[in-house]
Amino acid sequence: MIIKQYLRDKKKIVEDGMEQYMLSGSDLLKNHLEAMRYSLFAGGKRIRPILCIAVAEALGYSDDSVLPVAMSLECIHTYSLIHDDLPAMDNDDLRRGKPTNHIKFGEAGAILAGDGLLTFGFDLLSHPSLTKNLPAETQVKLIQVLARSAGSLGMVGGQAIDIESEGQDISIETLRTLHSCKTGALIKASVQMGAILGKANSKQYQAFSQYGTHIGLAFQIVDDLLNVTASTEQLGKKAGSDAELDKATYPAFFGVDGTRKKATQAVSDALACLEQFDDRCDPLRELAQYIYSRNK
Repeated sequence: MIIKQYLRDKKKIVEDGMEQYMLSGSDLLKNHLEAMRYSLFAGGKRIRPILCIAVAEALGYSDDSVLPVAMSLECIHTYSLIHDDLPAMDNDDLRRGKPTNHIKFGEAGAILAGDGLLTFGFDLLSHPSLTKNLPAETQVKLIQVLARSAGSLGMVGGQAIDIESEGQDISIETLRTLHSCKTGALIKASVQMGAILGKANSKQYQAFSQYGTHIGLAFQIVDDLLNVTASTEQLGKKAGSDAELDKATYPAFFGVDGTRKKATQAVSDALACLEQFDDRCDPLRELAQYIYSRNK
């Protein structure tokens, strides 16, 4: 299969769904909703919702309920980017080649846009008409996985560790924990939520979870690497910002060549988790390779 075409096709499905179901309100909310839309539709690879869809389809699940579940992941991810870019956090002026949300709408507007997307993600996931074909028990499982991965034991906690680690001499174990929480947790949740939809048995769920762990690590290692090796134009955000903020990264520990080897190993470990599955998992295999070879 051609992974880039697969990604384009699935991305269109996700973005069409977001256009259809995005919140609307009175003129009094115009600026707030515009700020939410600005970041949600600013581009992006939509890797997390696509992973959810790919796992569900690999297990034979094709119900329309997969779409709001997938969209909820993108809302949570986008909220995290808005907040990460804030002056009190990473203080970035550029995201996906455009001014960051707080540059466009002000700091308060950006905070509220992020808050709005965070809660909208759970609105989608629990919406009675969009998820009417999901058993209540399944719905609760999905909400729990997403909430835990996005919260203090996942993405938010990872960001907290990241900020506290700036300029500090941390261990590689701390760096792994940072990455597994800040980036890896939501990627792993994307895979797990697809497995829940597809009614994976315990062995399958464990294999997919391990796959998610490894590609989450690979994704962040490659992000670290690109921050050193790619240009601002390629990244759509400021290159070299990790070094400027004295952040803990894989290149800081292992150098560029050593970091590439770590990324290669993480992808290899991810692929090994899929050995028990048939060719319906080929999109997941190619996604792992794509995560390694991407240039932005």
